[in-house]
Amino acid sequence: MKSRIFLWAMAGFLAAAGWAFYAAATFPDLIQAKPLMWNLALLTQPLAFASMRFHFPASIYWVLITNAASYALVGLIVESLRRQLLHAK
Repeated sequence: MKSRIFLWAMAGFLAAAGWAFYAAATFPDLIQAKPLMWNLALLTQPLAFASMRFHFPASIYWVLITNAASYALVGLIVESLRRQLLHAK
């Protein structure tokens, strides 16, 4: 179970890193011309969404760390439920 939670955390880290690279490559165009991509980026990164909503700065390092932690928390919940459902059958 620990390795699965680690994989969830790694997926969160890689998702945030991918959005960081994408945002760096298309910087001025990301917000203005591609609102669908911008909204998708905000939905997959909880701290970035909170940062934009409540108007506080967040560095990319904090977004990477908190995204990994939040995905690990979601992974813990999903894996716990999955384990309970498998034992119930």
